[in-house]
Amino acid sequence: MRAPSFWWQEQTIAAALLSPAAGVYGAVAAARLRQTGERAGVPVLCVGNPTLGGSGKTPTALALARLLIDAGKRPFLLSRGYGGRLDGPVRVDPQHHRADDVGDEPLLLARCAPTIIAHDRVAGARFARAAGASAIVLDDGFQNPSLAKDLSLLVIDGRRGVGNDLVFPAGPLRAPLTAQLDRAQALLTIGDGPSAAAVESAAVLRGLSLFRGALVPDAASVAALRSSRVLAFAGIGDPEKFFATLSDAAIDVAIRRGFADHHRFTAVDAKSLLAEADRAGLSLVTTEKDFVRLAHRRALAVLAERSRVLPVALKIDDEDRFRRFVLAPLAAARS
Repeated sequence: MRAPSFWWQEQTIAAALLSPAAGVYGAVAAARLRQTGERAGVPVLCVGNPTLGGSGKTPTALALARLLIDAGKRPFLLSRGYGGRLDGPVRVDPQHHRADDVGDEPLLLARCAPTIIAHDRVAGARFARAAGASAIVLDDGFQNPSLAKDLSLLVIDGRRGVGNDLVFPAGPLRAPLTAQLDRAQALLTIGDGPSAAAVESAAVLRGLSLFRGALVPDAASVAALRSSRVLAFAGIGDPEKFFATLSDAAIDVAIRRGFADHHRFTAVDAKSLLAEADRAGLSLVTTEKDFVRLAHRRALAVLAERSRVLPVALKIDDEDRFRRFVLAPLAAARS
């Protein structure tokens, strides 16, 4: 879905009209958060987002998996597989599966570590443990109470924060913010901006650990793109974040085209993007997540062939403190 603009504005009529529905939704979501989930038998580290839309969960999950691998662990990534047709549990094979099968994010996760998709998180965790996981990194699923978490890390975008601080459908929050902070152990703010200050203050009052980081684009890809003017397109939670990353890297973005999160590109989309780029003499650039939805689809073959990709990776400001924080639940589990 494409997030409505009033979610990021204060005191709008639309938000006021939707407040009764938001109250009901928020009460149910808060009650679900208080439920006790089933233990997985191995530590579960959850990367969540208090709001709907993109905040950097997938790069954070990848960073956690790499940290665990460097520490000698065997992490499995667990995802619902949003947008895929398979219910799971199934282990993602990037050579065999497509985004239509397992979703776009799992295909990126599987490049880093074994990845399981499962609509039933508990069944997915059992599958991962049986396959040899020593820890599970849960990509999303914070608001799902079925699986107990040993560590929950909430991720917010520093530029957008939590918007108007209202619960869906009046705002972007998946549940009341206080209820979510009460179930988390840490808050990670990605990127700069004043919007995160109030959330960070609320997190400190509840004893959460605070971390900050940034999404850093791949240097070689940036260097290659700087020689061209580009048409940038993205169907992610916050396309503007991708466009800002390009501009901050001194890449000349002449045209920006944003689509809804997890957008399924069509032949019409491809024809339009290619024609627009040709008319203006522009190169095409998109995100890794978008590119996996283009690949292996005949109707999108030309668009995929002509599109460059800008990979990004999460860099944590205080890496040593973050490493100690992440590894602590694993040490506790051993003892």
